[in-house]
Amino acid sequence: MSYEERDTFGMYSSNEGNGPGPRLMGADTLIGDDVYNNKDEKLGEVKEIMLNMLSGKISYAVMSNGGFFAIGEKLFAVPWKALTLDTEHKRLTLNVTKEQLEKAPGFNTDHWPNMADETWASSIHNYYDIEYVHADS
Repeated sequence: MSYEERDTFGMYSSNEGNGPGPRLMGADTLIGDDVYNNKDEKLGEVKEIMLNMLSGKISYAVMSNGGFFAIGEKLFAVPWKALTLDTEHKRLTLNVTKEQLEKAPGFNTDHWPNMADETWASSIHNYYDIEYVHADS
């Protein structure tokens, strides 16, 4: 489902350049967004957006892959800077192959990692080849 389909306020419906998007978007319209790679393969969907409460910036999109109605699905914390908005197809893109995603560090809903841990955060950023900046920055 695309962010336009979840837009309950009509903020993306204007064709005249009015409204906030796509440079400024509502978080609840991005949750549920499909994530594709550059080969037009669906990788999963955004389940949650993690905000850094100290800096006020988005740190991660928690993305799901696989499973059926949340049974057996694997979750991934993807650094927000690893995602790009595809305004043509109304979805997010992540520059990884399906195989790279399958090998990515992940977790399930019962065992969330400590995302505030600097070592964990650094390793996740390294996996997606994104520069890690200290969480307080």
